[in-house]
Amino acid sequence: FAEKKSNLFCFCFALPWQCFRALCCKGPPPPRPEYDLVCIGLSGSGKTSLLSQLCSESPENIVSTTGFSIKAVPFQNAILNVKELGGADNIRKYWSRYYQGSQGVIFVLDSASSEDDLETARNELHSALQHPQLCTLPFLILANHQDKPAARSVQEV
Repeated sequence: FAEKKSNLFCFCFALPWQCFRALCCKGPPPPRPEYDLVCIGLSGSGKTSLLSQLCSESPENIVSTTGFSIKAVPFQNAILNVKELGGADNIRKYWSRYYQGSQGVIFVLDSASSEDDLETARNELHSALQHPQLCTLPFLILANHQDKPAARSVQEV
């Protein structure tokens, strides 16, 4: 016999129909909540590599982001819509135009970068922490490139 469940028909068979019906007639899984995040950091910090890894994409042919890109990062209980903003000097001044609607921030820094770049990253982080659209949001600060010999520890960063 056929049973209508919302817009789907489930066909159940006699013996062992209870098992088959339990599998077939569950319906679609409930929708996962979605969260909008912004991912910022200087050029070369590893933002694109991080998101590619989280999306199970090949690490081959990764190109620095100019402007911005958006990736949906699926997790078991949620989907993160991550807006990655390019980190070049001429792009950073436009970051704040993309903050609206964000529910969290990922700040990626190269822990093996030069002192000058680390100081620039520190200034950009402090600017983001003080921005009215971000200052109340959760921040994840990722000290990337820990596998490099020149990488600083969390305490040093």
